[in-house]
Amino acid sequence: MANGEGLSGLSADFATTARVLGDERSPERICAHYRLERQLSDRLRQAPAHLRGAVYSDVYSELFDRLPDHPQKAATLHTGRARREASILSGFLGPRVTYLELGCGDAMVTFDVAGRVSRAYGVDVTDALIRHDRAPPNFEFVKTDGVNLPMPSESVDLAYSNQLMEHLHPQDAEAQLREISRVLKPGARYLCVTPSRLTGPHDVSVFFDYEATGFHLREYDYRSLRKLGLASGFRRVEFHMLLKGRRIPLPFVLAAGLEWALDAAPVTWRARLARHRLLQVAVGINAVMYR
Repeated sequence: MANGEGLSGLSADFATTARVLGDERSPERICAHYRLERQLSDRLRQAPAHLRGAVYSDVYSELFDRLPDHPQKAATLHTGRARREASILSGFLGPRVTYLELGCGDAMVTFDVAGRVSRAYGVDVTDALIRHDRAPPNFEFVKTDGVNLPMPSESVDLAYSNQLMEHLHPQDAEAQLREISRVLKPGARYLCVTPSRLTGPHDVSVFFDYEATGFHLREYDYRSLRKLGLASGFRRVEFHMLLKGRRIPLPFVLAAGLEWALDAAPVTWRARLARHRLLQVAVGINAVMYR
């Protein structure tokens, strides 16, 4: 497997990885994606804090502009994905709920949720993937600089993100969590779904490296995310496993123990184990943070 320096050096098990992920692009297109994402993510990693807000928006807009076959663009064609994701949120929704999705991407999940809440906000650094002509009347796009949320304090009943935390610069993660806590009403919840570093990488670098080197600036585990949530002002952080659309509580001690065992395994073994759906479910991070 490549060490991250050889931008065109696909891993020896590239074909298996592509099949598992359902990525039908040619090796040449995946290499082009990786080269571009490495260049753009390095710009973001190296940007000083006072400039990162503009850089977040610029690099993601450039990525989608220059990659017409980016997997997220293909995903916008499949509304079933959004319906399945929105169904997992159904127990937290209601006609009086103000809902906020961070890193909304194409906003298809937010569009679906909008019919079951009072107000639905989609937050992202760019709206390049959003079909505004399909937006429901109670939807509003809110542009963020990657950290700050230009919204009133204590105005949101439920915040949600899926595949967002790993895209934040590590220096910005706690600041954004504090912003999420600020806009939540007392007692409200933030549902955070993020991939585990122990089954990663989960960005395009999975075809090249053992660690995320693209736009996943940091992939978390149960221990590091819990510590970050508590440090950011949330009073409690719980974890669940998702099985067939159902949330099953996962005690932190059990979650941390499983991670310890995986951490002790050789990285090559862990990479092979990561392809198994059961392991992905067991360590895929589904956190509930309480304001």
